[in-house]
Amino acid sequence: MSGKVKIFIDGSEGTTGLRIHERFAEREDVELLPISSELRKDKEERKRLINSSDITFLCLPDAAAEESVSLVENDHVRIIDTSTAHRTMEGWAYGFPELSKEHREAIAAGNRIAVPGCYATGFISLVYPMVAEGLISADYPVSAFGISGYSGGGRKMIAAYEAEEREDALLAPREYALSQAHKHLKEMKKIPGLKREPLFSPIVADYYSGMVVSVPVYTELMNKGRTPQEVWKYLADFYADSRFVRVMPFGAEEESANMLAGNAMSGRDSLRIYVTGNEDRVLLSSQFDNLGKGASGAAIQCLNIALGCEESKGLHL
Repeated sequence: MSGKVKIFIDGSEGTTGLRIHERFAEREDVELLPISSELRKDKEERKRLINSSDITFLCLPDAAAEESVSLVENDHVRIIDTSTAHRTMEGWAYGFPELSKEHREAIAAGNRIAVPGCYATGFISLVYPMVAEGLISADYPVSAFGISGYSGGGRKMIAAYEAEEREDALLAPREYALSQAHKHLKEMKKIPGLKREPLFSPIVADYYSGMVVSVPVYTELMNKGRTPQEVWKYLADFYADSRFVRVMPFGAEEESANMLAGNAMSGRDSLRIYVTGNEDRVLLSSQFDNLGKGASGAAIQCLNIALGCEESKGLHL
């Protein structure tokens, strides 16, 4: 693609849209197509800008993202969608290039790219290789829990946590999605190839950004790799060539007093994996920024792959 790449951000005033916009501030290869605030919900203006762009980022609720895709008339427009709407839909590349050569090639060649959800990113980074390498079967009863900063809840939640006067409940971590209907569950099942949706318990806490997602596994129910050291070796080999996903040295958690802080990766666009536990139970944990590798950072990584430029351009690893 010669010259500057024309980019439109549909939904540029939301948390993810703003972060994507900020990341283009120093990029000389990009021309942003602006939309005036009074027209940002105008269907015809959005349609014009989408079809005038080379690449459009969708940072919208699901229904609005689906509408935006329906407005595409220019076959050359590439869509990078950060919503939940298209992550498990046929014809859309799933934007997690570290999972396989096929995932990376689909991102590079595709006109429709779906950026993974934040919790899903952490979960899939752990479970996909466990299934792909045969350590657990697709019918393993997978469970997971995670903790995230409040920015993951969007503008309304951010405002609630940062209000001068707020309810006491916001001072403590809060478990949610109690009905087991979290919006990321569909991709958490489909992308690793699981036969059932996992049991998943997310928690939001009183800090801005960053998250830890953990998956416990009973070694007696595994097919192979039945010690933490053996599981670590499988994951380390799986991600050996990745700059964005790093399997930490075995025992690295001891450097942080055997604790994994939710905000340790805040401001970064990479992800760390820890393997801990004992001979009975192995604990897999991913640590990253819900606004980085879990959202806008992943979207920019997909953009860079699609453009064929340096994959980490504009990102902080």
